[in-house]
Amino acid sequence: MPQTRTDALIGRQDEIRRLDALLQAAREGRGGALVLRGEPGIGKSALLRHLGDAASGFLVVRASGAEFEMELPFAALHQLLAPVTGGLTALPAPHRKALEIAFGLDTGTPDPFLVGVASLGLLVEAVRERPVLCVVDDAHWLDRSSVKALAFLARRVSAESIALVFAAREPSRLPELEQLPGHTLQGLGEAEARALLTAAVRAPLDERVRDRILGEARGNPLALVELPRTAGPTGMAGGFAQPRSVPGAIEQSFRSRLELLPPAARLLVTLAAAEPIGDPGLLWRAAELLGIDAAAVAQAVALVDFGTRIRFSHPLARSAAYRAATPDERRRAHKALAAVTDPEADPDRKAWHRAQASPGPDEEVAAQLEISAARARERGGVAAAAAFLERAAELTVSPAPRTERVLAAVQAKLSAGEFETAADLLTTVRTDDPGQGARADLLRGRLSFVRRRGDESPTAHLLRAAARLADADPARARECCLDAFEMGLLLGGLDEVVDAVTKTPPAEEAASLAAGSAGAGGAAAVLTGLVCLVRDGHRAAAPVLGPVVAEPGDEVWRRRPSLGFMLATELWNFGTLHGVAARAVGAGRESGSFHLLPIGLAMQATAKAHSGDFGTAVELISEEEAIADATGAAPLVYPRLHLAALRGRREEALKLFGTVGPRMSLSVQWATAVLNNGLADYAAALEAARRAVDSGVVGMAGMALPELVEAAVRCGETEAAAAALASLTERTQAGGHAWGLGVEAYARALVTEDEGAYQEAIALLGDDALVVYRARAHLLYGEWLRRQGRRREARTELRQAHESLTGLGMEAFADRAAGELRATGEQARRRTAKASDQLTMQEVHIARLVADGATSKEVAAKLFLSPRTVDAHLRNIFRKLQLTSRRQLRDLPDIG
Repeated sequence: MPQTRTDALIGRQDEIRRLDALLQAAREGRGGALVLRGEPGIGKSALLRHLGDAASGFLVVRASGAEFEMELPFAALHQLLAPVTGGLTALPAPHRKALEIAFGLDTGTPDPFLVGVASLGLLVEAVRERPVLCVVDDAHWLDRSSVKALAFLARRVSAESIALVFAAREPSRLPELEQLPGHTLQGLGEAEARALLTAAVRAPLDERVRDRILGEARGNPLALVELPRTAGPTGMAGGFAQPRSVPGAIEQSFRSRLELLPPAARLLVTLAAAEPIGDPGLLWRAAELLGIDAAAVAQAVALVDFGTRIRFSHPLARSAAYRAATPDERRRAHKALAAVTDPEADPDRKAWHRAQASPGPDEEVAAQLEISAARARERGGVAAAAAFLERAAELTVSPAPRTERVLAAVQAKLSAGEFETAADLLTTVRTDDPGQGARADLLRGRLSFVRRRGDESPTAHLLRAAARLADADPARARECCLDAFEMGLLLGGLDEVVDAVTKTPPAEEAASLAAGSAGAGGAAAVLTGLVCLVRDGHRAAAPVLGPVVAEPGDEVWRRRPSLGFMLATELWNFGTLHGVAARAVGAGRESGSFHLLPIGLAMQATAKAHSGDFGTAVELISEEEAIADATGAAPLVYPRLHLAALRGRREEALKLFGTVGPRMSLSVQWATAVLNNGLADYAAALEAARRAVDSGVVGMAGMALPELVEAAVRCGETEAAAAALASLTERTQAGGHAWGLGVEAYARALVTEDEGAYQEAIALLGDDALVVYRARAHLLYGEWLRRQGRRREARTELRQAHESLTGLGMEAFADRAAGELRATGEQARRRTAKASDQLTMQEVHIARLVADGATSKEVAAKLFLSPRTVDAHLRNIFRKLQLTSRRQLRDLPDIG
């Protein structure tokens, strides 16, 4: 760099103190992360150099994002961890393999967050010897795979002697970095800027020129150094030149200096800019191929350090060098680099250089890029795959193959979260092929859903795809229709879906749709049954939909577990509710899919909550939240809503309800109805239940009906209760399962005051998995008996209800049962506080895992934490529970 460290750090005392404090905290085992943000030249890199100098006693590992390497997966992570890869052998086998795949040392598909856990484990091994400082410059140019892993690391080092500091331009456009602690560097004050300018320009400077430089630089340290170096008094026009943007002025300064170089030196600099890996051997071989005497020429290039690694004096110098080259010079550089890159060790980099060297369409290069895209996808580099495919499409002339590559690129861009680029690419698709047209419509539907905007709803795109495929590919058309139904259940607009499906069904389904046939199986039965359900009601749909919903292992639910879960709820089928959830969790664990696994965990947590297994529900919710935190996604809230409502903890539940957005409003209404029925606030329960029922949403509306019956009866609204009972009965009789029939029986008893119906409900709900509903049936029966003056019999039912509800942890309903018992003249036993009542959900999860014999390392791997973080949580658990050992934790009977 042209400035000395002292000069570069003029006016940065606050930032230095903050960085020094970060180092000191890491020395003491309190790791952390910081993102230094600011415009180019503001001093981020200079602060990173200071940080490296100040980190005495640390192992310092470095990486730098590169504008022309953003497409290569895990490139920056590999660069950062290269000095500590000797610790790979100490990692558990799955973690070691994940990193080896990510770094191209093994084949397979790496789990992106297992890579994060493994990276953390690798650094933890290094910390055994000394603290570790990770320095990442130009983080805004990190490849997406690396930035996800590094952001994961940054959120997991609070209990380790590890510090991570990133430098990134503002704005970085990387949400993972935006979520980390940050500090934005401002321009220097006038006095500090004058001091730096004086240090940079030793010769006398006209005051007007000085003022002009100060004005144009706007406190940017690199601009203060570079502007006078290149422009000089003449270039500044005596202080009257037109102002430019600071980054533009700095880059122009570098370009001006490059223009003074001889042609061979400029080409060597272009080579260095085009190959950001910084390997001197590679560079010298490419230079030799171009006839450049690199050893002699390098001496004339002050902007590049040709040492053991090739480094530019500043990132803007690299981009200036690349952009200053003519298109022909860039192509020559890439062609030479492609020629000297090892096709066995680095085939993707070779293919990328070949693509950049192509002056026009080239099918051979496009095919190689397609192969590279497949390899990148296998390594978890979805963004890289998208870039390879996009360039492959650009190099393709034939319309059909070009469209295939564009569609594949759009799919990859969607998976990488690059929605705007995906949308732009889709506008280039022109095809008469029904299959390609349908794929484009499906992609438009996905884009419309994730972007929450567009001229048409997501379901409209899906239905148009189905119409295109109805004759040519009925099976795929059916899949599109089912996707439209599932999206309609989530977003509304089911009537429009039914109209469209009825008008243009896949050929083989047309007859069964018209007849409501019960003979169809699998996806065909679900499609036919959904049309009947919306158009004709539950009784009409049950013969078609009931049998396939009763099979939780059906292939249709493997592909659409959420649809299976909603329909199992709608038909009150408890077995399928659990079966679909368990299968989704199993599939998510087996595949390592961090899209499917959280959905499965949330569904299974909800099912466990309704089974009264609150401890397991907490454990599953905690795991889902750990995945959400690791991936940067929002956790799925609905299982927590169900658990909070059933537990009946008013303050906790209301606080949770207040954090939920409008998309979860119906779940909140159902939960509010359950909570208030437990609290005996029947007016509030009635209002909430009505809102949930009036929505008509599959699953949620049906679940709210028994709450509406109970609240309406208690409020004296007999007509509303009777109407809700009729609607509930239609659903439960259509399903014919014990869960629904038992709930319908006690709802009927409330409306009709038929004692036999109460007894029928308790008998139907005898399965232990239905204990939540059986306990409520005992409570309702006991309340009715007390109101009939049959105190002795009432006590028996109420005592049973109170013991069950208390044991389950359904506090509001248990308190209601205790109040009823007191009204019969019997004092209910007080609830004994559970050990887990004092713990957070994550602490309950850790305590249960440790109680089952898991080590800190095993818990850490499951919850994406470091072992020291797990140990810190355990210390909190021991303190809260007044324990001193893991053995005592295992002896506690009521964790969770």
